[in-house]
Amino acid sequence: MITGDGNLKLTNGKITVWSTEVAVQSSNNSVAVLLDVGNFVLKDNSSGDILWESFSNPGDTFLPGMKIGINAKTGEKRFLVSSKSKDDPSPGNFVGGVVAQSAPIIEAFIWENGNRSYSRSGQWNGVKFIGIPQMNAVYLNGMGLLSNSQEGTWYFTLNDFNNSLIRFLYLSPVGSLQITNWDEGSKEWNVGLEVPDPDNKCDIYGACGPNGICNNKDKSPICKCWEGFEPKSHEEWNRGNWTDGCVRRIELLCDKINTSLASSSGDHNKPDGFLKLSGVKLPDRSQYQKPHENTEEGCRFWCLNNCSCMAYGFVTGIGCMFWTGDLMDVQSFSYGGEDLFIRVAYAEIGKKKNRSKVIFPVAATSTFIIACTFLVYGFLRWRLANNRKGKSREALHESDIANAISPLRETPKGKDGTNIIKQKDSLIFEFKDVIVATNNFSLRNKLGEGGFGPVYKGKLQNGNEIAVKRLSSHSGQGMEEFKNEIVLISRLQHRNLVRLLGCCVEGEEKLLIYEYMPNKSLDTFLFDSIRKTQLVWNKRFSIIQGIARGLLYLHRDSFLRVIHRDLKTSNVLLDEDMNPKISDFGLARTFQKTQDLGNTHRVVGTLGYMPPEYIMGGRFSEKSDVFSFGVLVLEIVSGERISGFQNDEHLNLAWRSWCEDRVVDLIDKGLELEDSFCLVEVKRCVHVGLLCVQENPADRPNMPTVILQLNGGTGLPQPKQPAFVFQSSRDDGSHGHGSNSDCKKCSINEVTFSATEGR
Repeated sequence: MITGDGNLKLTNGKITVWSTEVAVQSSNNSVAVLLDVGNFVLKDNSSGDILWESFSNPGDTFLPGMKIGINAKTGEKRFLVSSKSKDDPSPGNFVGGVVAQSAPIIEAFIWENGNRSYSRSGQWNGVKFIGIPQMNAVYLNGMGLLSNSQEGTWYFTLNDFNNSLIRFLYLSPVGSLQITNWDEGSKEWNVGLEVPDPDNKCDIYGACGPNGICNNKDKSPICKCWEGFEPKSHEEWNRGNWTDGCVRRIELLCDKINTSLASSSGDHNKPDGFLKLSGVKLPDRSQYQKPHENTEEGCRFWCLNNCSCMAYGFVTGIGCMFWTGDLMDVQSFSYGGEDLFIRVAYAEIGKKKNRSKVIFPVAATSTFIIACTFLVYGFLRWRLANNRKGKSREALHESDIANAISPLRETPKGKDGTNIIKQKDSLIFEFKDVIVATNNFSLRNKLGEGGFGPVYKGKLQNGNEIAVKRLSSHSGQGMEEFKNEIVLISRLQHRNLVRLLGCCVEGEEKLLIYEYMPNKSLDTFLFDSIRKTQLVWNKRFSIIQGIARGLLYLHRDSFLRVIHRDLKTSNVLLDEDMNPKISDFGLARTFQKTQDLGNTHRVVGTLGYMPPEYIMGGRFSEKSDVFSFGVLVLEIVSGERISGFQNDEHLNLAWRSWCEDRVVDLIDKGLELEDSFCLVEVKRCVHVGLLCVQENPADRPNMPTVILQLNGGTGLPQPKQPAFVFQSSRDDGSHGHGSNSDCKKCSINEVTFSATEGR
């Protein structure tokens, strides 16, 4: 009931079970309304002001439009609280929410009985929670994190970009967070993703105790101690009780110095080092550190020189993280995951190296035996190497490689006229040559890392520089993408596409070798506060035009009709003259000349650059690349990451700036426009960008039209409101995507607005 003081109350006879308990100015005007979005509100019927709302006081269900998180300044906390059971809706034993352990590091937790950690998501990297590798683009659609460290707010959000996708998050009575979707075909709710996974014991927090690593793929035992550690209690460990975890075998040099026990000589007095764990869920209680050089190498140097640092990791989107004390809740993944570098004593690193050495007994007087031994050993190694190479190339389907490289049989020449690759097969590199070129894949030569794996700079014996992409063992991509890139890019030749020099397959190693781009990728300039000043407008406009020409070649002019499917700033490389070159064709697909639309059950790509029809239905076409190009154009103009659900304010700004003729508000603050003509080009680019990101593929221009529009050679129709701009439309009462009712403007460039009508 609504009582005399204007509050909403739930009573059992004369006993008040629950009340909104808000200050109401006029007790006669309160009304309770259940809104269409599921929000139950108490509001002042005269002013329309909301006095209380269920979205700010969540139970066990998280609906689109809600926020879960913390306001540190006001003390407000919004958590999900499970029910006791399906039949008892009173508060249960589990609570779910997000916390900021060390800004900007944010994680989601499920707690049991108020304060005991039950499950953990891993750190948020700006796109996803890295501790949930199966959280792909389909599950992430609409999910984001709104944070403001200065105001002390961290909120997890869920918003719908497509009205056909109906879903919610539910914290079950047993403590699992379920993403539940409505299946229109079967007319029922289906659980798409459940965390923790009931079939994965490693998802339970601290399953293997401190300094232990959990691997659900191992049948028995699932827990192990990593290198340099041993069970704290061997007896309990053998019983299957891993909660005590693991301890170091050898004390660190830092600890010895602090306790004045450092020996005067030997390995025990040598500096500590790091052991690398790949493809893992990073530990809990991470802390953020910004080293002098914000790279993985800079993070390593900082950690090595700080005795309190027991481990470090460098994650794109977060930066340098470190851990002190024991490392808790580490899990090994079959795909995805991050690299963790654990501090160990020098002697442990030596042990690992010594285990790989082979010691041959030698008798000084047995020259003949020694010679025979080495001959036999060399023969066996030769046979083994050839067998491995044969098996590897067979697994890759040798005919595919042969067909792929056949158009490029002519060996590429270096600056001095010599052959870059001195092999019979021209494009086939020997692994030993790549090892020498990259200095054994030294961290100092690492250029970056993507979904395929790390990329290293190398220098061949003749002085030519190369870039080597190395398939990571825990990469979500694999042989299919590897073959796909060889087959596609070796047949594509254009000044705005990166050039493939060759490939290498050796055992488990799969490598792609490209021409080296000295200025790396576009994002290293565009999103860096200092380096972006080098991108004056003329250069940015030239980059936009170059990318457009590259896409036009892929879609219309190449021998194969190619859809890239992963166009983004990090896949646009810049040569020494800052000319753009599209790279990374692992996810690309070819079309027949008469085919306009493709379909896939495996939605892959990068969040924020993928169009709605691809995310929701797996449908892709050349208009998919057009959508990605539109996002990329808006990023180049603004100097901000338009892509990603956490940056909706930039998308709103792009749309509102165009509507209200305030495009200057969108322009990168570090960009100085030389003359008025530059502003005209900027406006035109924003206009074209908005046309490219239309929700309906039919409303997007094709690449020939885009190039004409960029050069002012055709009229520009008025764009509709893009699908992903939802906040502003909700604020002003507009609910339909694609509506442009709130935008009265027809055109903001020098070209007269034109509409196409049948005669």
